[in-house]
Amino acid sequence: MISGRTRLLALIGQPVGHSLSPAMHNAAFAADGLDFVYVCLDVESDALPDAVKGAVALKLRGFNVTMPHKRAMIPLVDELDEGARISGAVNTVVIEGSILRGYNTDGGGMVMACEEAGIELSGQRVLILGAGGAAAAIAVAFGGVGVGELHIANRNLEHAMELRDKLRRAGLRKVEVYTLDALEEAIIKAKVVVNATPLGMQEEDALPIPAGYVGGGRAICDAVYLPGTETPLVRLARERGARVAAGDRMLLYQGVLAQRLWTGREANAKAMNDAIS
Repeated sequence: MISGRTRLLALIGQPVGHSLSPAMHNAAFAADGLDFVYVCLDVESDALPDAVKGAVALKLRGFNVTMPHKRAMIPLVDELDEGARISGAVNTVVIEGSILRGYNTDGGGMVMACEEAGIELSGQRVLILGAGGAAAAIAVAFGGVGVGELHIANRNLEHAMELRDKLRRAGLRKVEVYTLDALEEAIIKAKVVVNATPLGMQEEDALPIPAGYVGGGRAICDAVYLPGTETPLVRLARERGARVAAGDRMLLYQGVLAQRLWTGREANAKAMNDAIS
């Protein structure tokens, strides 16, 4: 029941009509009797600053941010957590009066997805494919749980080096970078491989790593999420018996973390999972 006291939460992006976030969050609120409602708001890029001011004026509790606004949110918030600061991308905002706090829960969501899948991260050699916002957020979160070595492979080596330097300044010392031409050198000893590139968003996309390196004792994590199906990388990894953290699990757990920030209590992960399964 929506009442005069119901607090509003939202997803801001463009487009947002396909999003599963309203189903996921509202299912948890209903299951636990929390007086919140979550909606999607389609916001054009040039209207983002006004939309953020409107969220404050309307006393929203907070909102999620999706493409193409994650980077553009950085100068529009008052405070940033480490994941958002290093990745240069905000996916969750908490509003406290007139103060906006920006977070990136994507990395923590992937950590929780790995825990669910039984993928050990502590002390492991991890290869992350990509050097954008998702890759950076995951790298920060993985550093927080004590990965042994972090290797980053990216088409643009300069971008990978920029991310490496940020991570080293944040205290993660064992970080190396590679171009995709040197992928074999990076992957051969990796125990965990994370796809944080867009590859897999289309069925005709090439695999982000050569098929011969899928499996063989390597765990596979994919940040790409396809509603109603799995990416070719995830399907192949499952066929070969690898431990897998798929994009839908990262979606679920980043939402769990965001809801915890908004409500101050543990989210109903089962209700959220049932809503998107």
